[in-house]
Amino acid sequence: MSEVRNVIIIGSGPAGWTAALYAARANLKPLLFSGDPENKFMPPGGQLMMTTEIENYPGFEHGIKGPELMGIMRKQAERFGAETIDELVVAVDLQQYPFQVTATEYPDGQRDYYARTVIICTGARPRMLQVPGEEAWFGKTPGVSSCATCDGWYYRDKEVAVIGGGDSAMEESLFLTHYATRVYVIHRRDQLRASKIMQERAFKNPKIEFVWNTIVTHFNGSEKFEGAHLKNVKTGEEWDYPYDGVFYALGHIPNTDLFKGQLDLDEQGYLITDARLRTKIPGVFAAGDCVDHIYRQAVTAAGMGCMAAIEAERWLAEQ
Repeated sequence: MSEVRNVIIIGSGPAGWTAALYAARANLKPLLFSGDPENKFMPPGGQLMMTTEIENYPGFEHGIKGPELMGIMRKQAERFGAETIDELVVAVDLQQYPFQVTATEYPDGQRDYYARTVIICTGARPRMLQVPGEEAWFGKTPGVSSCATCDGWYYRDKEVAVIGGGDSAMEESLFLTHYATRVYVIHRRDQLRASKIMQERAFKNPKIEFVWNTIVTHFNGSEKFEGAHLKNVKTGEEWDYPYDGVFYALGHIPNTDLFKGQLDLDEQGYLITDARLRTKIPGVFAAGDCVDHIYRQAVTAAGMGCMAAIEAERWLAEQ
């Protein structure tokens, strides 16, 4: 068996880097696995790597680019002794102790690592349409976003679209009316899945217009974003509309497949923890968007990373 680490952190978003910072400052010499550098929609650094500008993270008066913020967090954690391995964790064994974490190691295949505690910060990824133009414009402003709270401000006095028909789509649409002159809700059916109260609020808002029985087949623009190409699924009619921005409200997918059968997950696949971010296995903690499906903000994820690291430190001391 190779060296047993005090703390292994899986994931490198705000939760992961904050956990690494706190664990490093506690002299626990944490090891963090950042993820697969080739994955555009789930890259090391998490969803903020796909965010052009962040203006709601405290401490940056004039805003900061997502990748820049993640780079700063990484440097800060490493300055205090956190070790980073830019590899993807492909398996874990939480039934044995010390816990076993298996990661890719190019070009030699895989390697096993061992830890006394594990902090899971694998985050979540937005559900995608898988249509042409999506990869080019996702995370760009103007372009395609999955977070109205993060990016709505950029669309002051603009026309935007929201894709979806559930409560989250109504919430995003209502939020965007504070900025946009018009919000078009694009839904592939002729009725919403949202709760009655959310539907009523959206129907009553004069800034919201519904585009029924319609899907987006691709996004337009090469040098600049030029909106979306739409298709009515009942009539077959197709047309372009020059939306200034498009927001996905299709839900998120937690990156928790590694832990199925070992840790408790809720119906949506999010990890279940107690108020102190402890999973059902002593010594295993979870933080960030793989746990939180309510707020999904960088600042809340960072706070959870801090909590998880402090809990890991206390758990190790008790042992």
